[in-house]
Formats: sequence, structure tokens, C-alpha cells
Amino acid sequence: MVSAPSGSGKSTLVQALLDQNLPLVFSISATSRLPRGKEQEGVDYYFLSSEAFKKKIEEDAFMEYEEVYPGKFYGTLRSEIEGQWSKGQNIIFDVDVVGGLKIKSQYPNQTLAIFVQAPSLKILEQRLRARGTENEDLLKERLAKAKTEMESAEAFDVVVVNDDLERAKKEMIQRVIAFTDQA
Repeated sequence: MVSAPSGSGKSTLVQALLDQNLPLVFSISATSRLPRGKEQEGVDYYFLSSEAFKKKIEEDAFMEYEEVYPGKFYGTLRSEIEGQWSKGQNIIFDVDVVGGLKIKSQYPNQTLAIFVQAPSLKILEQRLRARGTENEDLLKERLAKAKTEMESAEAFDVVVVNDDLERAKKEMIQRVIAFTDQA
């Protein structure tokens, strides 16, 4: 399971793991936000309206979920995970920090919790600005949340500082291989 503040490089590192032909399948999260860029339904996320997301919460359909930003929900559907586990698959989760800690608390021995950290808040801000996907208010909100999330890093099994992408990729790959070999 990989968690990080927005802009830390989490999704890039998860993709690098998936590109390695490791025995991993990607857990597709659900979200109530709109698709960004080339994101596709059922590939990158399950895109739900806020109403549909709330209905699934009432149905206890999520292993974990959070209202990450006002009106913007993210969560892991139980049906998605149970289907993969029933096939004996190792699952890689790309989740927010709170969701990652919820998964780790429910499955402490089956989960390798990796926290991806940007070298600094200043660099994180530069990365978010370079993405160009947030307005100034949302950017400030993400940075405030990132500061709080970085304080949770010690609750994870591994902290990977993404100051050099190639080095961070190698470290993630080594850690995941070591964990899946012992499982």
C-alpha cells in the first residue's frame, strides 16, 4: 500500500512498480471527483457522483473511505479487493494517508505500508503548481493537508523520500520484492 501527500510522486512510483512484472494487481479506488487529464473509468478510478458515493457508504461498501477535501470522496470498494484476494493476488493500493493507515490497521500482517515523501513542502508546492490541475485555493488546501500528512509518516513501515525519482523507484521495487518474497 502506497500513500503520500498529493504531488509527492506516489502515482508515478506505483506505476513503476506495476511496470516491473511483479506479482501485483492495482486496486482501483472510487472517487467523487471528476476525471483529470486522460484518466479513464474503471482503469484509473471508479468515478461516482457524490450522491452515489454516499449511498455506497450507507451500504458499507467501502473497506476504507475519506472525504479528502470538502465534497471530494475517495475510497476502496470491498468488492474490488475481495475479488482480487479470492484469486490469490497481491494488491497494490494507491491511497491517501488516512485510507492507507485504515488498511494497515485492518490488515497489519498482510500490508506493507509505504509513505512517499517529497523532499520538502517547497518542492511539493513546485510539483503541484507544475501539474497545473488546481486553482490557488485548492493548491493552498492541498499544501495544508500535506503538512499534516507528513506528520503521519512514522506510522508507516517504510518512508521513501522522492528526491531522486530513479533512486526512489529502485527503493520501492526492492522493498516490495522483499515483502512479497516473505509473504
